[in-house]
Amino acid sequence: MSSLSETPSTADAGPELVAQRVRHPLRFRQLHVSQVERPTPHLVRITLAGDDLEGFVSLGFDDHVKLFFPDPLTGVLALPTVGTDGPVWPEGKRPTMRDYTPHHFDAVTRTLQIDFALHQPGGPATEWAAQAQVGQTLGVGGPRGSLIVPTGFDWHLLMGDDTALPAIARRLAELPAGARAEVLIEVDGPDDHIALPSAAMLAVKWVYRTGGDALPLLGVLRRMPMPTGVFHSWIGCESAQAKALRAYLTTECMANPQWIRASSYWRRGSADAHESL
Repeated sequence: MSSLSETPSTADAGPELVAQRVRHPLRFRQLHVSQVERPTPHLVRITLAGDDLEGFVSLGFDDHVKLFFPDPLTGVLALPTVGTDGPVWPEGKRPTMRDYTPHHFDAVTRTLQIDFALHQPGGPATEWAAQAQVGQTLGVGGPRGSLIVPTGFDWHLLMGDDTALPAIARRLAELPAGARAEVLIEVDGPDDHIALPSAAMLAVKWVYRTGGDALPLLGVLRRMPMPTGVFHSWIGCESAQAKALRAYLTTECMANPQWIRASSYWRRGSADAHESL
């Protein structure tokens, strides 16, 4: 059974604006690839299926699951079991693991979609996604928990690069009519746009990587007129940029730190980095 608890809030946060955490039982699942799509030149959408998806729960738009990749030479997938103190691994080499946000889960068809941004140079996850074929196996663990962010803010600020597209798309899909969202998304170019269905009033700015600028989102944010009212900000991108965006919001915009959720989805020069800031 999931457990529910409130996250810390500031004194001026009404109960309707307090995020809640939901904990989920730990489970590991072995799934198979049922479909491979290319929505954009730099995005691979892989649909996973299998009876192991029975009971899968993802309540938060930026939930993450742990993906376990098969051995690239043998194709063998090693998964842990659930012990009293956490995962119990079989003897031998552990698989490559990475964190990803579920793009979409369908409980009826028992399918789970994961979007892979194809970075260059690519790491093990990118390499696997680029060659993925129907019938291959992949392991999935979690999510261990979900953060439920209220939708009742005066407006919402969502910023991220292509690695954050699943979380941004999920958040926009869950915002109700009458909500307002300002969205900044960094991609390579116009061919990397995806549809972002939402009942909310949206202002979406696609930011292109040009001239080697390491902080393109920050430059656009500095020039953006900030709407009035209480807002929640969500950030998901490269580590240095995520930190710079968060710092700008707190120091220059005097944003409430409790209403900023910033995550480092990757770190330049590192093949494996995913952390909350």
